[in-house]
Amino acid sequence: MRHRLVLSVVDLCLIGIATLCAQLLRDSFETRPEQVIVLAPYLGLTLAAAIPSLALFKLNQSIWRLSGMPDYLNVLGAAILIVTAAVGLGFLFNRLAGVARSLPVIQAYLIVFALVGARVLARLRHAGRGRAAALPEPSSTGCEDILIVGINPITELYLRSLAEYGAGHVRVMGLLTRKGSHAGRVVQGHRILGRPEQIAGILVDLEVHGVPIQRVVVTVPFEELSPAARSALREANETFGIRVEFFAEHICGPRPKPPVDTHQAARSAAGAGQPGLRGGEQVAPMRRYYWQLKRAFDVTAAICAIVLLAPLLLLLAVLVVIDIGAPAIFWQQRPGIGGRPFRLYKFRTMARPYDADGNRLADDDRLTGTGRFLRRSRLDELPQLFNILIGEMSFVGPRPLLATDQCPAIDGRLAVRPGITGWAQIKGGRKLSAPDKAALDVWYVNNASLRVDFQILVGTLGVVLLGERVTDGDAIREAWRELGGGTGKDAWSRASMARAAQAQSPA
Repeated sequence: MRHRLVLSVVDLCLIGIATLCAQLLRDSFETRPEQVIVLAPYLGLTLAAAIPSLALFKLNQSIWRLSGMPDYLNVLGAAILIVTAAVGLGFLFNRLAGVARSLPVIQAYLIVFALVGARVLARLRHAGRGRAAALPEPSSTGCEDILIVGINPITELYLRSLAEYGAGHVRVMGLLTRKGSHAGRVVQGHRILGRPEQIAGILVDLEVHGVPIQRVVVTVPFEELSPAARSALREANETFGIRVEFFAEHICGPRPKPPVDTHQAARSAAGAGQPGLRGGEQVAPMRRYYWQLKRAFDVTAAICAIVLLAPLLLLLAVLVVIDIGAPAIFWQQRPGIGGRPFRLYKFRTMARPYDADGNRLADDDRLTGTGRFLRRSRLDELPQLFNILIGEMSFVGPRPLLATDQCPAIDGRLAVRPGITGWAQIKGGRKLSAPDKAALDVWYVNNASLRVDFQILVGTLGVVLLGERVTDGDAIREAWRELGGGTGKDAWSRASMARAAQAQSPA
């Protein structure tokens, strides 16, 4: 915890320095005390916005000396959010008085440069220590010469492992790749010699140069090699006596067989020939122009909402921590578009499930006054603005269910991004049965439009003010009519029974 606090303080200092340097660059390095005084409010708002942003992108949880591209992309996202929030808060505070229009742009570049640069320097320093601690390279007679087949992240991992722990003991004499056009190019200082099918000739050439290869390391799965490459590797093993190792399978074991498509099996049991029940048929609406327009609106609205509601988000987070405890954010994995799992974020509304003696508490006992208020007002859903921003959710769409509640008979609702609110929520929400809600969601997927989305947003205000109630039975009947009338409910029932039977069957 102390180490993470130190890293956060260092990042905040770098952000502050980057902001001051941006002002200096903007003013052509003319330094005047009044410049800093005018910039002080904006600098303070930048640091205030940086605290939750650094925590959101988990920059204080990464190990700098082992940082990589995912960490640097998180830095980029945090910098954009910090500058955007600072500009929004500054406009609300004093209309950005004294802040030049170009300053936030320069500031964003310098923040990324400073934070990424610090992590790269930490990594280079660690690499330098590793080289200094390595044993001196022995004579070439005590060093094993190898070839590597494949170029992918596993290859990169293997080469980095050798550089860290195999210096002086294992020497990579070249790489082989499926693309012949890569021959002659270099990967981490190692030359690409040709294709796997050419390994016999490459071995002979190396032996002529006095380099006998003892081992070939394959970093791609065996089934991904061409028949000719497999035959060439077998020949190298039998003719030259060279040991062939499959690195990925050595680390992770053989790749498992593709799992049975349980959704397809359940759909077959459910009578999937009915319109609207097959998930594959529901992907087509995503190609409509409206869904592209809807995504652009989601991004724009999410950025504006995050900036404008930043003080409220911070206040609610503090209230949750005081009343319920840390952390303020609760996440739960749910299936999103195409069934791909994602983390849905909410403010915590319930205390921990166990008391001090380890006894499990009832849900009513865990729900605090703050939690009830957040649920009733729907303010607990505000962190999902970040789910919208990164493309996992939309403002309007089918509410994401738990994986166990997603019936394969009506998985067409997974063809679009899930939403904070949806057609089923304004027609009854939790007061509706699970099949009725799913039918309404599929109806929305097939009939979404600007008018329908606007109707849902207006209806959501009524739900927040008046509570959930079943107001439109005609909408439910119309949804089932599009799904094949009463047979749609039968399909749901048969699919649910098929899924339950499959879960109970022995593995």
